[in-house]
Amino acid sequence: MKCMNYDHAMTQPKLDIRHLRLVAEVAATRSITRAAQRLHLTQSALSHQLRDAEEKLSTPLFQRANRKMHLTPAGEKLLGSAKRILTDLASTEDQIQGVAGPAGTLRITTECYTCYHWLPPVLEAFQQEFPNVDVRIELEATSKPFASLLDGKLEVAIVSSRRHDRRIRYEPLFQDELMIVMPPGHRLAKQKWIRPGDLAQETLLIYPPRRESTLIGLLTADGLEPRSVLEVPLTEAIIEMASAGMGIGFLARWAVAPRLKSGDLVARPLSKAGYQRHWEAATLQKQQVPYHVSQFLKLLKQTIKGKRIQKLN
Repeated sequence: MKCMNYDHAMTQPKLDIRHLRLVAEVAATRSITRAAQRLHLTQSALSHQLRDAEEKLSTPLFQRANRKMHLTPAGEKLLGSAKRILTDLASTEDQIQGVAGPAGTLRITTECYTCYHWLPPVLEAFQQEFPNVDVRIELEATSKPFASLLDGKLEVAIVSSRRHDRRIRYEPLFQDELMIVMPPGHRLAKQKWIRPGDLAQETLLIYPPRRESTLIGLLTADGLEPRSVLEVPLTEAIIEMASAGMGIGFLARWAVAPRLKSGDLVARPLSKAGYQRHWEAATLQKQQVPYHVSQFLKLLKQTIKGKRIQKLN
């Protein structure tokens, strides 16, 4: 029996990678003009490639309505395959680059200074797996994570608030609770939970700037003002000042867990229901996330879920 030639036995694809990227960009932007700009093509060149793809498949992939490009059923099906293929290709390229040499850069910031306490162990584990990735913690971006991300100065921003911007993708990480923190002898320490009105006569210890303080925002929403406010940039300083009776802090329970255990501080919920934060990883909304970035996010979630944050809540 004559052996079948493998190359001829395979069905040759009619489309190229460029066609898949084109379909993905037009679907994302709903515009020939914007898709052409993002692909660094002229509008006529992109239109020509789109016609070429549709001719090869003998079916339209888009239809124009209200000056926007809308996927046809055939286009929807192709887009699903395009996303999988482009993601797999980008992942493979990054893995090959990681074996051959430098695999890229991972620049990170977090919206809260406290998070830098648990972030280093995650980065240490990541560096063991990706020794060729240049990892940087961008401290100066802590107060402006979204602007830094959109300016291309970060790969990942760990945030507890959202900016509604279609250019940003969010991936849930974990949830924690902010607590009112004070010394055991404080008058409010006898209460099971703290009402916002209870804080009106207190000195509050907050992170700067005041206008971005969660606690000040909650009080202002209720028409309340604290007696005084001290802006303190370091979590350790807030803890020490609260312990010394110089004011009241509003910190994550896991951040003060050792001092609660030792009895130096007590923590009470703000309102009966408490105040929960939802942490997410923010990245740029692109068609492909670099392999080393996706692996960092995976490791981050595994570490948090396994033992870091949840056990301290």
